[in-house]
Amino acid sequence: MDRRIAVGQHFFTGFAGPKMTESFIRDVREHKIGNVILFEYNVESKEQLALLCRQIRELILAETGQVPFIAIDQEGGTVTRLKEDATIFPCAMAIAATGDTQNAYEAGYVTGLELRAMGVNMNLAPVMDVNSDPRNPVIGVRSYGDDPSTVSRFGVAMAQGLVDGGVLSCAKHFPGHGDTAVDSHIGLPLIEKSIEAMEICELVPFQAAIKAGVSAIMTAHILFPALEPDRLPATLSRRIITGLLRQKLGFQGLILSDCMMMYAISEDYGTIEGSVVAIQAGVDMVFISHDVSLAAQAVIATHTALMEGHLDESFFDASTARILASKATLSKDIPPLHTVGSDAHRQKSLHATYASLTMVNDTPFTLGNNPLFLGCTRFRPTLAANPEDETQRFPIAMQSLLGGDARITPPNPTTEDIKAALIDSHEHSAIVIGLYKALHYKAQLKMVRAAAATGMPVCAVALRNPFDLMELPPNVRAYAIYDYDARTMAAFADVLSGKHVCTGQLPLRRFKRDMPATPSS
Repeated sequence: MDRRIAVGQHFFTGFAGPKMTESFIRDVREHKIGNVILFEYNVESKEQLALLCRQIRELILAETGQVPFIAIDQEGGTVTRLKEDATIFPCAMAIAATGDTQNAYEAGYVTGLELRAMGVNMNLAPVMDVNSDPRNPVIGVRSYGDDPSTVSRFGVAMAQGLVDGGVLSCAKHFPGHGDTAVDSHIGLPLIEKSIEAMEICELVPFQAAIKAGVSAIMTAHILFPALEPDRLPATLSRRIITGLLRQKLGFQGLILSDCMMMYAISEDYGTIEGSVVAIQAGVDMVFISHDVSLAAQAVIATHTALMEGHLDESFFDASTARILASKATLSKDIPPLHTVGSDAHRQKSLHATYASLTMVNDTPFTLGNNPLFLGCTRFRPTLAANPEDETQRFPIAMQSLLGGDARITPPNPTTEDIKAALIDSHEHSAIVIGLYKALHYKAQLKMVRAAAATGMPVCAVALRNPFDLMELPPNVRAYAIYDYDARTMAAFADVLSGKHVCTGQLPLRRFKRDMPATPSS
């Protein structure tokens, strides 16, 4: 294989918008970039996505002689790139709350089948991180929980479903992104745990995924001093990537980097230089997700390193062979587009949603005929999630379903905001408050305590992270519904109206009311 084409096989990049840009087409032709990642801004509908994927495939196949990996982050829940004409499943933690791994398998199988119908052949899921830190700003409900066994069972089930659905799966973020309060999109996390501690927690799900034959594993941009004494994040560490993952754990599949444009890499090491170092460390494929010109520069730098002997030729060739071997396994069968978002698929998602709803504190509560609904509009909880969606407004949605009154409050309401929200609360039959990132926006919890002090029946619902419920007064009814979207809010309305009884179980061993307080932001 031509060296330029071989180097291009090791890179993923992307472009903004629903059509290929001129700069993307130019750099693919000139630098032979062989793979693409798609985001929410690339997707308008299932028909548009199918056409786009076909055009991407035709372009890259013509320029490189190899089919591209077309990847997407379709985890479910808050990390969802598809539109509502496709089937959207609940987040990982909600799936685990159902207690049934069949729901994880169905989420993978249906998602894989629908992605394949639209031309996507790799899903960057499941998340195999054990969410050990309640303050974790980027993983949270993307994880199946804080128990390594639970994460292993549900993650493996989803991965198997994806493979059976006809797409490659990718376990992430090795060796674990769950025990940190820093988001690697905006900082460089540090996890100071011994290898022995990691062997009974973080590494357990990845070992289970390897044993089950997961297609790929994605690395984390995190410092692990016990694994890498030099100041190198896992993605850049040969000790971690080749020594631990490839040799000690015996993983034979593809090793992918997280996006090299993330702050944890770009700020301290540089996206271009970091990409070369990652490949030297043993990463097979590098993501430079949002800037094709930057990806082109990294391709040039990698080619130069190879030609000048800074990148071992046999090591590189073995990595290229893994990529091509994996591409040879891609399904050539394309399901009909009408399978995407079919009634049968949507029923599976709806079943999982209802089965996930969890009562966390069963104190007496009656909704009555004139409830007051409070809460903020959905905002972007992490850069891994889609941008803000101001159409999702918990108070308005619940009022439309159950009547009463609705007031939208700020994410971090002031004392004056809280007083205004509760000014006539005595005229209502109950107060229902939606919490969204309340461990970081602590004034939401202050609002719940103020509502509870009125003597009215009060209910708090975690619209994302159940850890938001840890510091509530004991006289507040509490629910975890895991996802802030229309499907889940409609299901929760059935709970409040008595049409549905919660059966979900919180997949968090560390949940308790006396957890240490965290600073507000």
